[in-house]
Amino acid sequence: MSDSTKGTEVPSYFLCPISLEIMKDPVILSTGITYDRESIDKWLSTKENVTCPLTKQPLTDIELTPNHTLRRLIQSWCTINAPFGIERFPTPRLPISKSQILKLLQDSKSPNLQMKCLRRLKTIAMENDMNKRSMEAVGAADYLAYIIANPSEVSNVDEAVSLLYHLHVSQNGLKALFGKSDEFVEALTRIMQCGASFESRTYAILLLKSMYEAAEPIQVMAVKVKFFNTLKQILLNPISRKATKAALKLLIGVCPWGRNKLKAVEAGIVSVVIETLLDCDEKRISEMLLMVIDQLCMCADGRAELLKHGAGLAIVFKNIFRISQVATKTAVKIIYSVAKFSGNKNVVQDMLQLGVVGKLCLVLQVNCGNKTSEKAKEILMMHARIWKKSSCIPCHLISSYPS
Repeated sequence: MSDSTKGTEVPSYFLCPISLEIMKDPVILSTGITYDRESIDKWLSTKENVTCPLTKQPLTDIELTPNHTLRRLIQSWCTINAPFGIERFPTPRLPISKSQILKLLQDSKSPNLQMKCLRRLKTIAMENDMNKRSMEAVGAADYLAYIIANPSEVSNVDEAVSLLYHLHVSQNGLKALFGKSDEFVEALTRIMQCGASFESRTYAILLLKSMYEAAEPIQVMAVKVKFFNTLKQILLNPISRKATKAALKLLIGVCPWGRNKLKAVEAGIVSVVIETLLDCDEKRISEMLLMVIDQLCMCADGRAELLKHGAGLAIVFKNIFRISQVATKTAVKIIYSVAKFSGNKNVVQDMLQLGVVGKLCLVLQVNCGNKTSEKAKEILMMHARIWKKSSCIPCHLISSYPS
Protein backbone atom coordinates (compact mmCIF):
# COMPACT_ATOMS: atom_id res chain seq x y z
CA MET A 1 0.00 0.00 0.00
CA SER A 2 1.38 3.46 -0.89
CA ASP A 3 1.97 6.28 1.60
CA SER A 4 -0.88 8.32 0.09
CA THR A 5 -3.46 5.79 1.32
CA LYS A 6 -2.43 5.86 5.00
CA GLY A 7 -5.31 6.82 7.26
CA THR A 8 -7.95 5.49 4.87
CA GLU A 9 -9.38 2.01 4.67
CA VAL A 10 -8.70 0.58 1.22
CA PRO A 11 -11.04 -2.23 0.13
CA SER A 12 -8.90 -5.36 -0.28
CA TYR A 13 -10.30 -6.05 -3.76
CA PHE A 14 -8.82 -2.69 -4.92
CA LEU A 15 -5.32 -4.04 -4.29
CA CYS A 16 -3.28 -5.89 -6.89
CA PRO A 17 -2.51 -9.42 -5.60
CA ILE A 18 1.13 -9.07 -6.76
CA SER A 19 2.18 -5.59 -5.62
CA LEU A 20 -0.52 -4.99 -2.94
CA GLU A 21 -0.90 -1.45 -4.36
CA ILE A 22 -4.19 0.12 -5.46
CA MET A 23 -4.80 -0.90 -9.07
CA LYS A 24 -4.64 1.92 -11.61
CA ASP A 25 -5.55 -0.22 -14.61
CA PRO A 26 -7.24 -3.46 -13.46
CA VAL A 27 -7.26 -6.26 -16.03
CA ILE A 28 -8.60 -9.82 -15.95
CA LEU A 29 -6.48 -12.85 -16.88
CA SER A 30 -8.00 -15.88 -18.60
CA THR A 31 -8.07 -17.54 -15.12
CA GLY A 32 -10.58 -14.92 -13.95
CA ILE A 33 -8.18 -13.19 -11.51
CA THR A 34 -7.82 -9.40 -11.69
CA TYR A 35 -4.39 -7.73 -11.54
CA ASP A 36 -2.98 -4.28 -12.19
CA ARG A 37 -1.79 -4.16 -15.82
CA GLU A 38 1.71 -2.91 -14.99
CA SER A 39 2.26 -5.60 -12.34
CA ILE A 40 1.00 -8.51 -14.43
CA ASP A 41 2.97 -7.23 -17.43
CA LYS A 42 6.18 -7.42 -15.36
CA TRP A 43 5.25 -10.88 -14.08
CA LEU A 44 4.56 -12.26 -17.55
CA SER A 45 7.68 -10.69 -19.08
CA THR A 46 9.98 -12.34 -16.53
CA LYS A 47 8.48 -15.82 -16.53
CA GLU A 48 9.59 -18.38 -19.11
CA ASN A 49 6.67 -20.67 -18.24
CA VAL A 50 3.76 -18.26 -18.20
CA THR A 51 1.41 -18.92 -15.28
CA CYS A 52 -1.23 -17.10 -13.24
CA PRO A 53 0.52 -15.77 -10.08
CA LEU A 54 -2.31 -16.81 -7.75
CA THR A 55 -3.71 -20.02 -9.25
CA LYS A 56 -0.37 -21.18 -10.77
CA GLN A 57 -2.36 -22.35 -13.80
CA PRO A 58 -0.46 -22.24 -17.13
CA LEU A 59 -1.76 -19.53 -19.45
CA THR A 60 -2.46 -20.54 -23.01
CA ASP A 61 -3.98 -17.11 -23.68
CA ILE A 62 -2.27 -14.02 -22.27
CA GLU A 63 -4.92 -11.60 -23.50
CA LEU A 64 -5.68 -9.06 -20.74
CA THR A 65 -9.31 -7.92 -20.54
CA PRO A 66 -9.88 -4.49 -18.94
CA ASN A 67 -12.01 -4.68 -15.77
CA HIS A 68 -13.98 -1.47 -16.40
CA THR A 69 -16.38 -1.98 -13.50
CA LEU A 70 -13.59 -2.31 -10.93
CA ARG A 71 -11.69 0.63 -12.44
CA ARG A 72 -14.73 2.90 -12.09
CA LEU A 73 -15.22 1.76 -8.48
CA ILE A 74 -11.57 2.57 -7.69
CA GLN A 75 -11.83 5.97 -9.38
CA SER A 76 -15.02 6.78 -7.44
CA TRP A 77 -13.37 5.72 -4.18
CA CYS A 78 -10.37 7.95 -4.98
CA THR A 79 -12.69 10.92 -5.64
CA ILE A 80 -14.57 10.40 -2.35
CA ASN A 81 -11.28 10.19 -0.44
CA ALA A 82 -9.69 13.21 -2.15
CA PRO A 83 -9.76 15.17 1.20
CA PHE A 84 -7.29 12.56 2.54
CA GLY A 85 -4.80 13.37 -0.21
CA ILE A 86 -5.70 10.51 -2.53
CA GLU A 87 -5.48 11.37 -6.22
CA ARG A 88 -7.92 9.97 -8.75
CA PHE A 89 -6.24 7.76 -11.33
CA PRO A 90 -6.88 8.87 -14.91
CA THR A 91 -8.70 6.50 -17.24
CA PRO A 92 -5.96 4.49 -18.99
CA ARG A 93 -5.67 4.42 -22.73
CA LEU A 94 -6.83 1.10 -24.18
CA PRO A 95 -3.91 -1.05 -25.35
CA ILE A 96 -3.59 -2.17 -28.93
CA SER A 97 -5.63 -5.28 -29.72
CA LYS A 98 -4.50 -8.34 -31.65
CA SER A 99 -7.06 -7.57 -34.36
CA GLN A 100 -5.53 -4.11 -34.83
CA ILE A 101 -2.05 -5.65 -35.09
CA LEU A 102 -3.32 -8.19 -37.62
CA LYS A 103 -4.84 -5.36 -39.68
CA LEU A 104 -1.48 -3.54 -39.76
CA LEU A 105 0.33 -6.73 -40.78
CA GLN A 106 -2.20 -7.29 -43.55
CA ASP A 107 -1.94 -3.69 -44.77
CA SER A 108 1.86 -3.88 -44.77
CA LYS A 109 1.70 -6.49 -47.55
CA SER A 110 0.88 -3.60 -49.88
CA PRO A 111 4.21 -2.19 -51.18
CA ASN A 112 2.92 1.38 -50.89
CA LEU A 113 1.92 0.94 -47.24
CA GLN A 114 4.68 -1.38 -46.00
CA MET A 115 7.07 1.22 -44.58
CA LYS A 116 4.28 3.19 -42.89
CA CYS A 117 2.86 0.03 -41.28
CA LEU A 118 6.28 -1.21 -40.13
CA ARG A 119 6.97 2.10 -38.43
CA ARG A 120 3.56 2.05 -36.74
CA LEU A 121 4.17 -1.53 -35.57
CA LYS A 122 7.55 -0.50 -34.15
CA THR A 123 5.92 2.34 -32.20
CA ILE A 124 3.38 -0.13 -30.81
CA ALA A 125 6.11 -2.62 -29.84
CA MET A 126 8.09 0.05 -28.00
CA GLU A 127 5.10 1.01 -25.81
CA ASN A 128 5.10 -2.04 -23.52
CA ASP A 129 5.96 -5.74 -23.22
CA MET A 130 2.35 -6.86 -23.59
CA ASN A 131 2.23 -5.33 -27.07
CA LYS A 132 5.41 -7.23 -27.96
CA ARG A 133 3.88 -10.50 -26.81
CA SER A 134 0.63 -9.81 -28.67
CA MET A 135 2.58 -9.11 -31.87
CA GLU A 136 4.52 -12.34 -31.52
CA ALA A 137 1.30 -14.26 -30.79
CA VAL A 138 -0.31 -13.18 -34.08
CA GLY A 139 2.76 -14.10 -36.17
CA ALA A 140 4.52 -10.76 -36.55
CA ALA A 141 7.97 -12.36 -36.11
CA ASP A 142 7.36 -14.85 -38.93
CA TYR A 143 6.15 -12.11 -41.23
CA LEU A 144 9.16 -9.89 -40.49
CA ALA A 145 11.48 -12.84 -41.13
CA TYR A 146 9.81 -13.28 -44.52
CA ILE A 147 10.39 -9.61 -45.42
CA ILE A 148 14.06 -9.92 -44.40
CA ALA A 149 14.60 -13.14 -46.36
CA ASN A 150 12.72 -11.87 -49.44
CA PRO A 151 13.74 -8.19 -49.73
CA SER A 152 11.97 -5.81 -52.09
CA GLU A 153 13.06 -2.43 -50.71
CA VAL A 154 16.32 -2.06 -48.75
CA SER A 155 14.82 0.55 -46.42
CA ASN A 156 11.90 -1.78 -45.63
CA VAL A 157 14.33 -4.58 -44.75
CA ASP A 158 16.22 -2.26 -42.38
CA GLU A 159 12.94 -1.34 -40.66
CA ALA A 160 11.92 -5.00 -40.43
CA VAL A 161 15.28 -5.97 -38.84
CA SER A 162 14.97 -3.14 -36.31
CA LEU A 163 11.37 -4.09 -35.44
CA LEU A 164 12.20 -7.79 -35.11
CA TYR A 165 15.04 -6.97 -32.71
CA HIS A 166 12.83 -4.69 -30.59
CA LEU A 167 10.12 -7.36 -30.36
CA HIS A 168 12.40 -9.31 -27.98
CA VAL A 169 11.04 -12.59 -29.33
CA SER A 170 10.70 -15.42 -26.78
CA GLN A 171 13.16 -18.35 -26.66
CA ASN A 172 10.62 -20.64 -28.33
CA GLY A 173 9.94 -17.99 -30.96
CA LEU A 174 13.67 -17.58 -31.69
CA LYS A 175 14.08 -21.34 -31.96
CA ALA A 176 11.18 -21.47 -34.43
CA LEU A 177 12.67 -18.64 -36.51
CA PHE A 178 16.03 -20.41 -36.64
CA GLY A 179 14.46 -23.64 -37.85
CA LYS A 180 12.08 -22.01 -40.33
CA SER A 181 14.50 -21.50 -43.23
CA ASP A 182 18.20 -21.21 -44.04
CA GLU A 183 17.36 -18.20 -46.19
CA PHE A 184 16.45 -16.10 -43.15
CA VAL A 185 19.70 -16.85 -41.29
CA GLU A 186 21.70 -16.21 -44.47
CA ALA A 187 19.84 -12.94 -45.02
CA LEU A 188 20.71 -11.77 -41.49
CA THR A 189 24.34 -12.79 -42.10
CA ARG A 190 24.38 -10.69 -45.29
CA ILE A 191 22.91 -7.70 -43.46
CA MET A 192 25.45 -8.18 -40.67
CA GLN A 193 28.22 -7.98 -43.25
CA CYS A 194 27.00 -5.30 -45.64
CA GLY A 195 23.70 -3.83 -44.43
CA ALA A 196 22.61 -0.40 -45.61
CA SER A 197 23.22 1.19 -42.20
CA PHE A 198 25.36 0.58 -39.12
CA GLU A 199 22.16 0.35 -37.09
CA SER A 200 20.66 -2.50 -39.16
CA ARG A 201 24.00 -4.35 -39.17
CA THR A 202 24.14 -4.10 -35.36
CA TYR A 203 20.56 -5.34 -35.00
CA ALA A 204 21.32 -8.26 -37.36
CA ILE A 205 24.28 -9.30 -35.19
CA LEU A 206 22.22 -9.03 -32.00
CA LEU A 207 19.40 -11.07 -33.54
CA LEU A 208 21.79 -13.79 -34.68
CA LYS A 209 23.36 -13.89 -31.20
CA SER A 210 19.92 -14.40 -29.59
CA MET A 211 18.93 -17.01 -32.17
CA TYR A 212 22.12 -19.06 -31.77
CA GLU A 213 21.68 -18.95 -27.99
CA ALA A 214 18.20 -20.46 -28.42
CA ALA A 215 19.09 -22.90 -31.21
CA GLU A 216 19.46 -26.67 -30.91
CA PRO A 217 23.08 -27.98 -30.78
CA ILE A 218 22.76 -29.61 -34.20
CA GLN A 219 21.85 -26.22 -35.70
CA VAL A 220 24.82 -24.52 -34.05
CA MET A 221 27.18 -27.23 -35.34
CA ALA A 222 26.03 -26.50 -38.91
CA VAL A 223 27.65 -23.03 -38.95
CA LYS A 224 29.72 -22.49 -42.11
CA VAL A 225 33.20 -20.99 -42.50
CA LYS A 226 31.76 -17.95 -44.31
CA PHE A 227 29.82 -17.12 -41.12
CA PHE A 228 33.13 -16.86 -39.25
CA ASN A 229 34.56 -14.81 -42.11
CA THR A 230 31.73 -12.33 -41.61
CA LEU A 231 32.41 -12.12 -37.87
CA LYS A 232 36.08 -11.57 -38.66
CA GLN A 233 35.16 -8.57 -40.82
CA ILE A 234 33.03 -7.16 -37.99
CA LEU A 235 36.09 -7.28 -35.70
CA LEU A 236 38.41 -5.84 -38.37
CA ASN A 237 36.02 -2.98 -39.21
CA PRO A 238 34.06 -2.26 -36.00
CA ILE A 239 30.51 -0.93 -36.36
CA SER A 240 29.89 -0.11 -32.71
CA ARG A 241 30.86 -1.42 -29.27
CA LYS A 242 27.51 -3.12 -28.98
CA ALA A 243 28.10 -4.89 -32.31
CA THR A 244 31.64 -5.92 -31.35
CA LYS A 245 30.44 -7.39 -28.05
CA ALA A 246 27.61 -9.25 -29.81
CA ALA A 247 30.06 -10.66 -32.39
CA LEU A 248 32.39 -11.86 -29.62
CA LYS A 249 29.47 -13.42 -27.69
CA LEU A 250 28.49 -15.19 -30.90
CA LEU A 251 32.00 -16.61 -31.25
CA ILE A 252 32.12 -17.68 -27.60
CA GLY A 253 28.71 -19.32 -27.95
CA VAL A 254 29.24 -21.27 -31.20
CA CYS A 255 32.93 -22.26 -31.00
CA PRO A 256 32.50 -25.09 -28.45
CA TRP A 257 30.19 -27.05 -30.77
CA GLY A 258 31.28 -29.66 -33.32
CA ARG A 259 34.06 -28.57 -35.66
CA ASN A 260 33.35 -24.87 -35.18
CA LYS A 261 36.75 -24.22 -33.57
CA LEU A 262 38.47 -25.49 -36.71
CA LYS A 263 36.16 -23.44 -38.93
CA ALA A 264 36.92 -20.30 -36.91
CA VAL A 265 40.67 -20.94 -37.12
CA GLU A 266 40.36 -21.56 -40.86
CA ALA A 267 38.61 -18.20 -41.22
CA GLY A 268 41.58 -16.46 -39.56
CA ILE A 269 39.81 -15.52 -36.34
CA VAL A 270 42.85 -16.12 -34.10
CA SER A 271 45.12 -13.47 -35.64
CA VAL A 272 42.27 -10.93 -35.84
CA VAL A 273 41.37 -11.46 -32.17
CA ILE A 274 45.04 -11.02 -31.17
CA GLU A 275 45.33 -7.79 -33.18
CA THR A 276 42.09 -6.51 -31.66
CA LEU A 277 43.32 -7.36 -28.17
CA LEU A 278 46.57 -5.47 -28.77
CA ASP A 279 44.64 -2.23 -29.37
CA CYS A 280 41.76 -2.81 -26.93
CA ASP A 281 41.31 -0.51 -23.94
CA GLU A 282 37.87 -1.70 -22.75
CA LYS A 283 37.71 -4.22 -19.92
CA ARG A 284 34.70 -6.30 -20.99
CA ILE A 285 35.77 -6.54 -24.65
CA SER A 286 39.30 -7.56 -23.59
CA GLU A 287 37.85 -10.29 -21.37
CA MET A 288 35.73 -11.62 -24.24
CA LEU A 289 38.66 -11.54 -26.69
CA LEU A 290 40.65 -13.68 -24.26
CA MET A 291 37.68 -16.05 -23.94
CA VAL A 292 37.64 -16.51 -27.72
CA ILE A 293 41.38 -17.28 -27.72
CA ASP A 294 40.81 -19.74 -24.88
CA GLN A 295 38.11 -21.53 -26.88
CA LEU A 296 40.26 -21.74 -30.02
CA CYS A 297 43.35 -22.90 -28.09
CA MET A 298 41.43 -26.05 -27.18
CA CYS A 299 42.34 -27.34 -30.67
CA ALA A 300 45.88 -27.86 -32.05
CA ASP A 301 45.34 -25.56 -35.04
CA GLY A 302 44.21 -22.74 -32.75
CA ARG A 303 47.29 -23.07 -30.53
CA ALA A 304 49.52 -23.17 -33.61
CA GLU A 305 47.98 -19.91 -34.87
CA LEU A 306 48.48 -18.25 -31.48
CA LEU A 307 52.15 -19.28 -31.36
CA LYS A 308 52.72 -18.30 -35.00
CA HIS A 309 51.62 -14.73 -34.31
CA GLY A 310 54.56 -12.67 -33.12
CA ALA A 311 52.55 -11.06 -30.32
CA GLY A 312 50.19 -13.95 -29.53
CA LEU A 313 51.74 -15.43 -26.43
CA ALA A 314 53.00 -12.03 -25.26
CA ILE A 315 49.58 -10.33 -25.29
CA VAL A 316 48.02 -13.24 -23.38
CA PHE A 317 50.78 -13.08 -20.78
CA LYS A 318 50.47 -9.29 -20.58
CA ASN A 319 46.83 -9.56 -19.52
CA ILE A 320 47.58 -11.49 -16.33
CA PHE A 321 46.83 -9.01 -13.48
CA ARG A 322 46.28 -6.22 -16.02
CA ILE A 323 42.51 -6.04 -16.54
CA SER A 324 40.48 -8.11 -14.12
CA GLN A 325 40.35 -11.40 -12.27
CA VAL A 326 38.30 -12.85 -15.13
CA ALA A 327 41.00 -11.87 -17.63
CA THR A 328 43.73 -13.32 -15.40
CA LYS A 329 41.85 -16.60 -15.02
CA THR A 330 41.29 -16.87 -18.80
CA ALA A 331 44.91 -15.96 -19.64
CA VAL A 332 46.21 -18.67 -17.29
CA LYS A 333 43.84 -21.20 -18.95
CA ILE A 334 45.27 -20.28 -22.37
CA ILE A 335 48.86 -20.65 -21.15
CA TYR A 336 47.89 -23.99 -19.60
CA SER A 337 46.58 -25.28 -22.96
CA VAL A 338 49.77 -24.15 -24.73
CA ALA A 339 52.13 -25.51 -22.06
CA LYS A 340 50.37 -28.88 -21.82
CA PHE A 341 49.63 -29.64 -25.45
CA SER A 342 52.06 -27.50 -27.48
CA GLY A 343 54.94 -27.07 -25.03
CA ASN A 344 57.90 -28.00 -27.23
CA LYS A 345 61.44 -26.83 -26.43
CA ASN A 346 61.13 -23.51 -28.32
CA VAL A 347 57.76 -22.65 -26.78
CA VAL A 348 59.02 -23.40 -23.28
CA GLN A 349 62.04 -21.13 -23.83
CA ASP A 350 59.84 -18.36 -25.28
CA MET A 351 57.58 -18.50 -22.22
CA LEU A 352 60.61 -18.20 -19.98
CA GLN A 353 62.05 -15.21 -21.84
CA LEU A 354 58.70 -13.42 -21.98
CA GLY A 355 58.42 -13.57 -18.20
CA VAL A 356 55.48 -15.96 -18.17
CA VAL A 357 57.15 -18.21 -15.60
CA GLY A 358 57.77 -15.39 -13.13
CA LYS A 359 54.18 -14.19 -13.56
CA LEU A 360 52.87 -17.67 -12.84
CA CYS A 361 54.93 -17.75 -9.63
CA LEU A 362 53.28 -14.46 -8.70
CA VAL A 363 49.85 -16.02 -9.34
CA LEU A 364 50.67 -18.54 -6.60
CA GLN A 365 51.45 -15.71 -4.17
CA VAL A 366 48.30 -13.70 -4.91
CA ASN A 367 44.72 -14.81 -4.29
CA CYS A 368 43.50 -15.51 -7.84
CA GLY A 369 41.08 -18.29 -6.95
CA ASN A 370 41.79 -21.95 -6.28
CA LYS A 371 41.31 -23.18 -9.85
CA THR A 372 43.58 -20.51 -11.33
CA SER A 373 46.27 -21.18 -8.73
CA GLU A 374 46.02 -24.92 -9.36
CA LYS A 375 46.43 -24.41 -13.09
CA ALA A 376 49.43 -22.09 -12.56
CA LYS A 377 51.03 -24.65 -10.26
CA GLU A 378 50.46 -27.46 -12.76
CA ILE A 379 52.03 -25.40 -15.59
CA LEU A 380 55.11 -24.70 -13.45
CA MET A 381 55.41 -28.39 -12.51
CA MET A 382 55.18 -29.48 -16.17
CA HIS A 383 58.45 -27.79 -17.13
CA ALA A 384 60.15 -27.46 -13.75
CA ARG A 385 63.32 -29.19 -15.00
CA ILE A 386 63.98 -26.35 -17.45
CA TRP A 387 62.40 -23.39 -15.64
CA LYS A 388 63.20 -23.85 -11.95
CA LYS A 389 66.94 -23.11 -12.16
CA SER A 390 66.61 -20.30 -14.70
CA SER A 391 68.12 -16.90 -13.93
CA CYS A 392 65.14 -15.34 -15.74
CA ILE A 393 62.95 -15.79 -12.67
CA PRO A 394 63.34 -12.98 -10.09
CA CYS A 395 64.79 -14.12 -6.74
CA HIS A 396 61.75 -12.92 -4.78
CA LEU A 397 59.52 -15.20 -6.88
CA ILE A 398 61.65 -18.33 -7.12
CA SER A 399 60.78 -19.15 -3.51
CA SER A 400 57.15 -19.70 -4.53
CA TYR A 401 58.09 -22.16 -7.30
CA PRO A 402 56.29 -25.43 -6.44
CA SER A 403 58.46 -28.38 -5.54
